[in-house]
Amino acid sequence: MSTEDQIAPLSPKTSPATPTITPFTQRKESNSSSEDNRQDSWELVEDLQGLTENIQKPEKLEGLLLKKRKWPMKGWHKRYFLLERGILTYAKTGTDLKKGRLRGRIDVGLSVMAMKKKSMCIDLDTEDSIYHLKVLAKTRDLFEQWVTQLRHHRTFRQNEITMEPPELLLQSDPTANRREKLNTVNFLDLSECESALLELNLLLKNMEVLHRTFSAPAINLLQVGLFACVSLYLWIKYVFMFEGTGNKFVYMLSCYWPKSTKPIMTQIFSTDQEVLVGSRPLRQQVSSESRGSIPESLSEFFDAKEYLLSGSSSENEASDDDSYVSDVSDSTSVEFCRNENGNGSNCAVMRRDRLPSTRMNESVNLWSILRSNIGKDLSKVAMPVQLNEPLNTLQRLCEEVEYCHLLDTAANTHDPHMRMVYIAAFAVSAYACSFTRAGGKPFNPILGETYECLRQDKGFRFIAEQVSHHPPVSACHCESKNYTFGQDVRWKNKFWGKSMEIVPMGVTHLELPGFGDRYEWSKVTSCIHNILSGQRWIEHYGEMSIKHSTTTGDVSHCKVTFLKSRSGALNANEVEGMVTDSNGRVIHSLFGKWNEALYLGKPPSATCIWRANPMPEDHEQYYGFTQFAIELNELEEGLKPLLPLTDTRFRPDQRLLEEGDIAGAEEQKERIEVLQRERRRVLQENNITYSPRFFKRAEDDSWVSNGTYWDLRKDPGFSKLEIPVLW
Repeated sequence: MSTEDQIAPLSPKTSPATPTITPFTQRKESNSSSEDNRQDSWELVEDLQGLTENIQKPEKLEGLLLKKRKWPMKGWHKRYFLLERGILTYAKTGTDLKKGRLRGRIDVGLSVMAMKKKSMCIDLDTEDSIYHLKVLAKTRDLFEQWVTQLRHHRTFRQNEITMEPPELLLQSDPTANRREKLNTVNFLDLSECESALLELNLLLKNMEVLHRTFSAPAINLLQVGLFACVSLYLWIKYVFMFEGTGNKFVYMLSCYWPKSTKPIMTQIFSTDQEVLVGSRPLRQQVSSESRGSIPESLSEFFDAKEYLLSGSSSENEASDDDSYVSDVSDSTSVEFCRNENGNGSNCAVMRRDRLPSTRMNESVNLWSILRSNIGKDLSKVAMPVQLNEPLNTLQRLCEEVEYCHLLDTAANTHDPHMRMVYIAAFAVSAYACSFTRAGGKPFNPILGETYECLRQDKGFRFIAEQVSHHPPVSACHCESKNYTFGQDVRWKNKFWGKSMEIVPMGVTHLELPGFGDRYEWSKVTSCIHNILSGQRWIEHYGEMSIKHSTTTGDVSHCKVTFLKSRSGALNANEVEGMVTDSNGRVIHSLFGKWNEALYLGKPPSATCIWRANPMPEDHEQYYGFTQFAIELNELEEGLKPLLPLTDTRFRPDQRLLEEGDIAGAEEQKERIEVLQRERRRVLQENNITYSPRFFKRAEDDSWVSNGTYWDLRKDPGFSKLEIPVLW
């Protein structure tokens, strides 16, 4: 797959005959808002209905189309496309395509396809990427020709996948006999593995979905590795590394393009299929080779010394003392508190280490809900509670400050460029919790809903409020003695057939009063893949520009790039960044993975600035929550009388879901939504504009704290104030 994430139009060179195609469903955008009214009609192409052995091979079609890119180089770009046997390939020019210099490959048969007749756009969702295409010359005949042929090829390809036995597909592989023979050992029968490959689902054959199966625990790693090489015409080699304990042997799998000497993928595993790369048991000492040939997990690039730099440390200076190891950021379930006079006390808040109930299995036909909403903003679509996790969007904003120690470190670092390094690490760390959370969505807050989080162990106090319902906007404010952090965010969620794209809008603000520093940045785009089937996974991509202004000292800037995954997940979750001075000179380089760690410098001498905390045991059964997330919805007895009744922890549908009562949660969710619609109707009938209680509009139109929450909490207390009934 290409690193480009969207597509555009073509001018064909052939005029193939018009075939008879599988029926499609026509739908209209809802007219719930003026924005929806501007949307034109969509046509959703259905999957193949039944099998047909005599579908005629469609003629190939080629020409220029416009392909949309969101990042980098936003906008529509000309690309040369070739549609043949249900596979759509493209390159920058027709000459590049003939020479094999492809930018991407799309299996139309495995894609969800939709089109807009009015704007003559074609959308293809391959699960890995969402492609948006448009005909180059806006002629109706050209658009209809591409639509017709895409339908025909899609039907042909679906029939081919369904009807052809896997043995024939393997026999038709012209390069199968050119694969390099594997190094075998007496305990590893590779012929049995190849036989097992034939039993794998044929859908795994596609390059676009292979990289997610590498991480799927239900599939044998060796089988998947071999299958990848068979189906993608790669050479493979197994190299014996060493003998471990308990008769366990460790091997390295490398995949090569034919006649190439440089591996495009390397995986290290043991004979009991334990994946060693990415876990602590194995450390790799890196040579001076490029990072592209290094095993996948960045956590294992360097030797065991990983330092969390102190405020006075420099890039080239770090203590060997174990107290600087980055594991100091690990979570703990004990919070040490102080008394009202600020003196240290012996009290400790014991926090729970797991939720009351495991996640219930979904029994929802998502396609029936989403099929009529392709391309729409899903924030206006009611979803069943089974799709939720027992946390709220306001609490998800609080999750972003889990690694607030990075801000404390920045506030005590005098070098402005190193301060920016820690700010960048903090901005990246906000995405770490999402890695295991693609399976569920947070509850949408009710207008006026609030959430507070007072963490004396972390040195901050946090408040959030839902300040707008249409459009939905959540605002938060977090403060400590070292920093003030705040943001207002709204998300635009769009479903494209197999994937859901989440485009955030809003700006994050950070102040370090000790230096007179202000920082601003915006979030990058997120995309959840495999919405309808398979193991859901999330990626983030785009550029995050951190702007810095100050009343004293030098100005520093930073750009962090979240790389879009390429085929085979060779660069999954990677980020790269640069810190520059006011003249644009690069001062520091950053790289890492947003779900694992961020490093300062260049390998092999890079230093770990931030590492994600270890996940709790059995986290997969508990919504993929981190330890910090587990604690967010806990309602201690001593806290109840201090909170306003609008606090998320009192919300009954979310509480019931946390306790495993799906039916009760769904009933309460519907009741709460009815109450919200009724309050909205009353406001509209009386021409009343809603005003948030704890946030106000700033001069730049953002939402900021009005500074009243903690004062009202203390005196007179929320129990003595008139609080709206939300549920």
